[in-house]
Amino acid sequence: METSLRTPWIVGVSGASGTPYAAAVLRGLLRAGEAVDLVVSRAARLTLLDETGHPFRDAHWRDDLRTWLTRGADGKDGHFDLEPADLADVRFWAAGDLAAGPSSGSYPVKGMLIVPASTACVAGVALGLSKDLLQRAASVTLKERRTLVVAVRETPLNGQTLKHLVTLDEAGAVVLPASPAFYAGARHIQDLVDFVAGRVLDAAAVPHQLYRRWEGELGSAGSS
Repeated sequence: METSLRTPWIVGVSGASGTPYAAAVLRGLLRAGEAVDLVVSRAARLTLLDETGHPFRDAHWRDDLRTWLTRGADGKDGHFDLEPADLADVRFWAAGDLAAGPSSGSYPVKGMLIVPASTACVAGVALGLSKDLLQRAASVTLKERRTLVVAVRETPLNGQTLKHLVTLDEAGAVVLPASPAFYAGARHIQDLVDFVAGRVLDAAAVPHQLYRRWEGELGSAGSS
């Protein structure tokens, strides 16, 4: 009897500011019924602690992840409802584990989302350094011609980083700056975070309802 093959999305969280973006993307994937393989860099753990006040520990990753994902961008814990069962199809891989599944192209995944992507992470992926699992998984995603979305979160960008982003674009990645929009009627910081997260999910063709889409405005010339 055949069983369905688990094909997750890899979510890589680097050390750039913007952990609320990662949380929103993760919640969106889980709501869409997607399996997730999570990689959190060492620098990202420090950023997560700084931005949320909560640690992310290997031995307690599932509890720490649930605490993180229930926190809103407004800094309030318990902003979102999330049960332990909601994380049943999430796997966590330590950033230093280069023998992990995502290190190999034969490991089945749909693609990878790096949210947020620091300039150091961008450089490492563009140059093929594979210094940790996050960079290695991204390199594998590119060589296997799978979807790679790089949500770079830095400003301003220097010339070297711009060259690295062009290299990623030419290699087939989607370069998606974490740039919120205001036409969707944002009233709270979470709305701006969700817009960016929604655009990341759009690039991965994952359905969601994180923001109000632009539908156009009919002028007198377009009305009948």
